[in-house]
Amino acid sequence: MKLLVVEDEVKTGEYLRQGLVESGFIVDLTNNGLDGYHRAMTEDYDLIILDVMLPDISGWKIVQSLREGQKDTQIILLTAMGSVEDKVKGFNLGADDYLVKPFSFAELLARIKSLLRRNVPQVNLHQLTMADLVMDLPKRTVTRAGKRIDLTNKEFLLLEYFLRYQGEVLPRSLIASQVWDMNFDSDTNVIDVAVRRLRNKIDATFEPKLIHTVRGMGYKLDIIAEEKI
Repeated sequence: MKLLVVEDEVKTGEYLRQGLVESGFIVDLTNNGLDGYHRAMTEDYDLIILDVMLPDISGWKIVQSLREGQKDTQIILLTAMGSVEDKVKGFNLGADDYLVKPFSFAELLARIKSLLRRNVPQVNLHQLTMADLVMDLPKRTVTRAGKRIDLTNKEFLLLEYFLRYQGEVLPRSLIASQVWDMNFDSDTNVIDVAVRRLRNKIDATFEPKLIHTVRGMGYKLDIIAEEKI
């Protein structure tokens, strides 16, 4: 996968480039908007990470120009402006995701993988599985070791999200935006409570445990227990 990073802060740009390269991506880095726009228009990328506040041309204008130029490359906007109005503006212009600075690299990586997976065809559209856990999507049923597990609608959606991204650390903010369609507030424990209730139903009386907490980062669904850090 080939990514383009457009970031005028040199240290931030190099940090992102290095982290993404170490994560297995091919990365081009530009430090100004005009070069970034030119590359985005003339080269093929799987995803663009675009700073909004650039010295020569704003990220807003770049997104708008790319979409008007029929470029459908997925775009994540990076900005210190985190108001609802700013986020709505970004999405209306054609951005696919919006991450407010400061952010953790783990969250950015999770969001990148989430967007890239949208373009990967699903092998099985009817069932999602891990170990002896089976989710039947058309029937909206969940079983573990053959035993039926009753879930609320939100619990079903949360488990479906875990199953689709099994093995990956999912930050609370990403879970909030993808499952609850809301911005994560660090002062609320909505996500933790929901995960705890789901864990009680999925893991309490079964082995191996599947839902794991990764301290300081989020949660993951995995057969092998995650070492807590």
